[in-house]
This record gives sequence, C-alpha cells and structure tokens, in this order.
Amino acid sequence: MTGTAAVDEVLAEVTAELAALENPRMREVNERHGDDHGVNLTQLRALAKRLKTQQELARGLWETGDTAARLLALLVCRPKSFTRDELDTMLREARAPKVHDWLVNYVVKKSAHAEELRGAWLADPDPVVASAGWALTTERVAKRPEGLDLDALLDTVEAEMKDAPERLQWAMNHCLAQIGIEHPAHRARALAIGERLGVLKDYPTSPGCTSPYAPAWITEMVRRPRTRRLPPAGRRP
Repeated sequence: MTGTAAVDEVLAEVTAELAALENPRMREVNERHGDDHGVNLTQLRALAKRLKTQQELARGLWETGDTAARLLALLVCRPKSFTRDELDTMLREARAPKVHDWLVNYVVKKSAHAEELRGAWLADPDPVVASAGWALTTERVAKRPEGLDLDALLDTVEAEMKDAPERLQWAMNHCLAQIGIEHPAHRARALAIGERLGVLKDYPTSPGCTSPYAPAWITEMVRRPRTRRLPPAGRRP
C-alpha cells in the first residue's frame, strides 16, 4: 500500500469515527455559538492523543471542510510544517469560532510565520481575519512587548472598538485589557478607554467569574498574584 493510500485509509477510518461521536444535543448547544459540530471535545482530544502527530492526516482532515475534522486536524498536525501561505489560507477558511480560535492558539502561535501574519492580518479588511491579528498582538503585549507601539494600539482601540463587528470587538477588547494588566504606565489610559466606550459592560457573567468588561477585568487581574491571572470565563464570539 502506498503512503497516500495508507493516509486515505486512515482518513476514512477517522472520519467514520468522528461521525459515530456526533451527538445531536451537543450540536444544538454548539450551534448557538456558531460551531457546527456535535462532537464532545474531551472525546475529540482523546482521539487526537491516540492518533498522535500525523501531518498528512491533518491536511486530509482539514480538506474535508468538516468542523469536527478540522478541530482534530489542529490537534494532530505539526504546526511548524505549515507555510505562511498555508496558514493564511487556513485562517480565511476557518469561519467556525472554535476552529478559528484553535488555529490561532495551537498552530499559528507556534509557527515561525506568526509575526509576519500578525502584521498582515491586523490590517486586513475582513474583521474575522483582523481578529486573529489582534489575538496575536495580545500575545505579544503579554509576553514579548518589545517593539510594539502600545500608544498606537490604544489609539486604534479607542477609535474603532466601539463599532467593530463582534468577534473583532472581542479581540480588541482583550488586547485593551492585556495592555492595562501588564503595563502600568498605560493602565490609566486603558481603564479610561474601557470606561468611556463601555464595551461588554453588560455582558452576563456567572458568579465567581471575571467580567470581560475591560475596566473590571484589569482591576481584578491586577489585584491577583501574577500566577492567578487567568482570562475571564464566558463565550468568546
């Protein structure tokens, strides 16, 4: 059996297994958040653990276009094996929020192309693509801020976040909060912007969880020891 035939056989077996894991009730819940799949993520991760890293299988799973298959692909792929153009294409294809989120966090952030893509995506007219640029920027704000113009980022947030589409707005808000949390010299301005814009101020937050409203988020995270500065609970658009 050739290598391609072997991959095709495994792909057929895995897609059949994914179909068997489909749960209509879970699909109904996921679809409320824009994720069109009904596979329990714990079961998906268990399947990925069994399969281990298989780059060609990951490519095949991605090409199916199925959301559960694409999530599995992101768990079994080799992030550094994708070219810059492949990652750009994949990001533009990833319209389901969970696929978009996992692609950025599990794959792009580990790639040598992350910084180049960050700059390109930030300026992209597609708000979903731009939200990925902001997510990568937030990562840099927290971990590698050298070379970033934080004042310019705050200028953009102040001018554009209020009227941004939901997913882009969420990503910009996260960046705003991260600047306020990690950079004391910019904290007062970040708090003032958040208060003036009022974005996510009324977002429903469960008891014991941190609000995604930037002023509340910043204040709470600064109060905590650094080791406990987790992002707020709740649905990401």
